[in-house]
Amino acid sequence: MIYADIIVDISHENLDKTYQYAVPKHLEEKAVVGSLVRFPFGKANRIIKGYIISLSQTPSIDVSYIKEIDEVVDNALVMESHLIRLASWIRDNYGATLNDALKIVLPVKQTVKMVEKRTIRLLLGLDEANAKLIELQRKNYKARIRLLELLLERNVVDYDTAINKYGITRPTIQTFVEHNIIEVEATKVYRNPIKNQQQVEQAMVLTHKQQAIADDFCNEYDEGIRKTYLLHGITGSGKTEVYMEMIEHVLEQGKQVILLIPEIALTYQTVMRFYKRFGDRISIMNSRLSKGERFDQYMRAKQGDIDIMIGPRSALFTPFEKLGLIIIDEEHEGSYKSEMPPKYHAREVAIYRASLLGASVVLGSATPSLEAYKRAKDGEYKLYELNERISGAKLPCVYVVDLREELKKKNKSIFSEKLKELITDRLNNKEQIMLFLNRRGFAGFVSCRSCGHVMKCPHCDVSLTYHYGRDKNKLVCHYCGYEEEMPSKCPSCGSPYIATFGTGTQKVEEMVKKEFPTARVLRMDMDTTTGKEGHEKILSAFANREADILVGTQMIVKGHDFGNVSLVGILAADLSLYANDYRAAEKTFQLLTQAAGRAGRSKDNGEVVIQTYNPEHYSVTTAANNDYEAFYNREIAFRTMMKYPPVSNILVAFLTSKNDEAVAKAADLFKAAVLDYKIQLKSQMDTAEDIVETEDLEIIGPVKANVAKVNDIYRYVLYMKHMDYIYLKNLKNFMEGFIDYSTIFKGCNVQFDFNPMNSY
Repeated sequence: MIYADIIVDISHENLDKTYQYAVPKHLEEKAVVGSLVRFPFGKANRIIKGYIISLSQTPSIDVSYIKEIDEVVDNALVMESHLIRLASWIRDNYGATLNDALKIVLPVKQTVKMVEKRTIRLLLGLDEANAKLIELQRKNYKARIRLLELLLERNVVDYDTAINKYGITRPTIQTFVEHNIIEVEATKVYRNPIKNQQQVEQAMVLTHKQQAIADDFCNEYDEGIRKTYLLHGITGSGKTEVYMEMIEHVLEQGKQVILLIPEIALTYQTVMRFYKRFGDRISIMNSRLSKGERFDQYMRAKQGDIDIMIGPRSALFTPFEKLGLIIIDEEHEGSYKSEMPPKYHAREVAIYRASLLGASVVLGSATPSLEAYKRAKDGEYKLYELNERISGAKLPCVYVVDLREELKKKNKSIFSEKLKELITDRLNNKEQIMLFLNRRGFAGFVSCRSCGHVMKCPHCDVSLTYHYGRDKNKLVCHYCGYEEEMPSKCPSCGSPYIATFGTGTQKVEEMVKKEFPTARVLRMDMDTTTGKEGHEKILSAFANREADILVGTQMIVKGHDFGNVSLVGILAADLSLYANDYRAAEKTFQLLTQAAGRAGRSKDNGEVVIQTYNPEHYSVTTAANNDYEAFYNREIAFRTMMKYPPVSNILVAFLTSKNDEAVAKAADLFKAAVLDYKIQLKSQMDTAEDIVETEDLEIIGPVKANVAKVNDIYRYVLYMKHMDYIYLKNLKNFMEGFIDYSTIFKGCNVQFDFNPMNSY
């Protein structure tokens, strides 16, 4: 007998409440995860609807209490069914619980205050109303007279306007309702988060290459071909215009589109470009929206009020019934990988969701991830390439400055001589400058020059970062938010020689103002963009030329198009190059190329200065030459040699606990269980080839995580490498069962991560 766990109502508070029912033999083939079913509910056996979220052969309660499903509803692939299937796939492929996966994908109902628009409508005919007006005038009911005169003039009046503008009280309105003179109609209003709506514009004329790519996609779409496409276009080559052509074609087929962008910072600028083309059939989804606004966008999408949803990773689960295309712009971005369980990658989930609904997927980037480019090279994705900037604009001239040579010249400033010279020139020419440093705050860390003591967070195994403020100087932990005053003496030895080391964006901003006192400076990082429209205000101000220099972290270098920016300075290319991460060279190449791409987008005098202590490194030299192919060939050779993704696969087991000894013991036990799994599997193999497959499993650790403690939680990590993703997925399933089996994991939290985007 097969048993189905069913949820009756899809809401956050009800996802944990499932009811188990037996599946009759004649319904077993039709009863799949996501199916809409009818079943008897409660003591009265009232027939209601629900969704199957899991199936098993083991009853969870006494079988005498389990009722049978009445019916599987035919042809009921409603949006909830589709998304439940998607959640089940995410849970199976990435770990975590089904409940966690459901909460990610479902357009859940939440307790949010609905916005209503109320109107007052006159129910009386003209003669009756005039007679009533004479009666009220005779009795001198001033407020009622005002309301009735207003209704005789307009017939329908906005409720809030009647109260706020004409001074009519709620009791007056209620009296009219009770006497059947008027009725008050309330309609739900779904909030539209897009502001500054502009006139719809006609499509731009595409270049020959852009048009060829768009035509090829559209022809294949018309032929019913659904693929994953990779659009590799250099910065400024007009990828967005190609997206628009693709979107317009898909919309003409009566389909809907999801456009993913990597950062909230991109939302405003991107949405305005699309709004000018497609009008109010667009909405956005991001974490800056209120809970009510997010729910409203889900409802607008579900009801078919919009056709295009734009947003970061979470927008992938927009409940479109007729989804025809998913576009992932800047597909290389790490933010497309979830950092919370289940740790899914939006690219893989998008491709699976598209396969369920018969949709196409387009990935776009100037610096594609190695995973996407390798698949395109292998023929798994179809590759399109745009190698020239639109309007004949040239790529910027790139200077690589060796900071070791600057030091020899006694230049201890964060600005090289070349960068100073070019900043001065641009300020004189009234052109704009972007300065990029991938570290926020005032300084990297604070240390005593006498004894070497470093100021560290008491709750995390990291140094505190110095932040300079108007009211006080403070040390801040970027992991848990802990703050303390900047000490005047070393707390360890009492020496007054305690000072900051390293440089952050806040310190760069101060130095820019000191070096170039007439320049108007804006700073954009996590500290300056905390408000709901923090990103939008800073970007709009810079776009409107209210500042000469924009200083910021990586959020300023991704996808923005500022026509007056003719100089980009990358102050310390090495910050990302020597991170403890096998993707360090790739991330450095991407950041440098994307940053350089902000210069000279509408001018021919774009220049870029890359400051580095390692100018010979291939990620720096290839970025300076804008040579992705050369970088890819060097990096893929390294990954092949080291058996790193995308050549091989990595499974990470991340264990945390408040008890250091307990989590260390659990991690050791986990490794022993993996070794036992490997031995058991080997004994079951029939062929030498299968035995070699089990031998290919490489186990690293367990070891303490790079940051061994965060917020008083101890962290350990175990790495497993294998060429075959399915092998690691099965290993993950085994480990999940082992966690449930062993009592030693009580008090420990275990998370799984496939092919992590960041090191642990």
